[in-house]
Amino acid sequence: MPDCGTTGIKLAYTLIESGQNTMSFLSKQFIDVIQWTEPEDGILAYRYPMEDMEIQNGGKLTVRDSQMAVFVNEGRIADVFAPGLYTLTTETLPLLTYIMNWDKAFKSPFKSDVYYFSTRLQTNQRWGTATPITIRDKEFGAVRMRGYGIYTYKIADPKVFYQKVSGTRDMYRVGDLEGQLRNTIVARMTDTFAQSSVPFLDMAANQQELGVKIAENMKPAFADFGLSLEAFVVENISLPDELQKILDQRIGMNMIGDMGKYTQFQVAQSMPIAAANEGGGAAGIGVGLGAGLTMAQSMMNAVKPPEAPPAGPAASSGGPAAPAAPATGTKFCISCGKPMPRSAKFCPECGGAQQ
Repeated sequence: MPDCGTTGIKLAYTLIESGQNTMSFLSKQFIDVIQWTEPEDGILAYRYPMEDMEIQNGGKLTVRDSQMAVFVNEGRIADVFAPGLYTLTTETLPLLTYIMNWDKAFKSPFKSDVYYFSTRLQTNQRWGTATPITIRDKEFGAVRMRGYGIYTYKIADPKVFYQKVSGTRDMYRVGDLEGQLRNTIVARMTDTFAQSSVPFLDMAANQQELGVKIAENMKPAFADFGLSLEAFVVENISLPDELQKILDQRIGMNMIGDMGKYTQFQVAQSMPIAAANEGGGAAGIGVGLGAGLTMAQSMMNAVKPPEAPPAGPAASSGGPAAPAAPATGTKFCISCGKPMPRSAKFCPECGGAQQ
């Protein structure tokens, strides 16, 4: 005869376990609609909250423009959804159905992680060289150069971005990726300049074309992260201050050109000023003008090849030859004794004022 006490205890345990399962079933939340809107700028990836929740078979998935959604089951990427409205069944989830070995008539709620990815353009991203990069220039040799600008990118392949960048984080932002992209840009720029034979001055004068060339070299690096580089702008290319000063000096010398003509121009500019100042001021200007002429003459003589002395009878050994008489219309400077035009007010040799 069965023990009534034992049977009663077993029945009680069965009822309790059944009640727990019923409460567990009732406590679960079933998701009928999955959707996400970006609450702020700068979000690249977002994991839809699924804790203690299951997706209802036949539920709705909304993927808006500038978004993509990815289903991940037990760490494995399953189905990827482009913008649109979807009814979640075994037909719209073929990869998840295959992974879970579901029957085509599967109707039960299921568990899965859903990630949203923002595919809109991330504009006005800043890049710049924290320290000068060294390039080899055919005109200046080794040159240290700085640069900065902006670029634009977007997520092109959410599967690659999930696997290599964002992972299982609840949220992944633009700022989390900024440092990595900036360092990648600088490294690729150095490679681009090393392979280029374009002189630095031509780079600085054609920044738009330079930006296009750098972008072409960097697109594969962005694609490795599941990204697409949409635009790259070089706003400025410059040298460090000490090198820029040397470059400015070289440009200035090239602009001067013929030193003799430049000196004549300076003298012509100074003559009206000297004529307008009489008395002591004029004498001072005259001295400075004469000194400038003397310096210019010395510089021009320094670059001239030496001339052979004229042929003629040797000078007598009786003593130094007497100075030649001044030509008609000349006089001697009262300061240095050199011959000068009679009408000149200042000596072209010493700059001294004449009476």
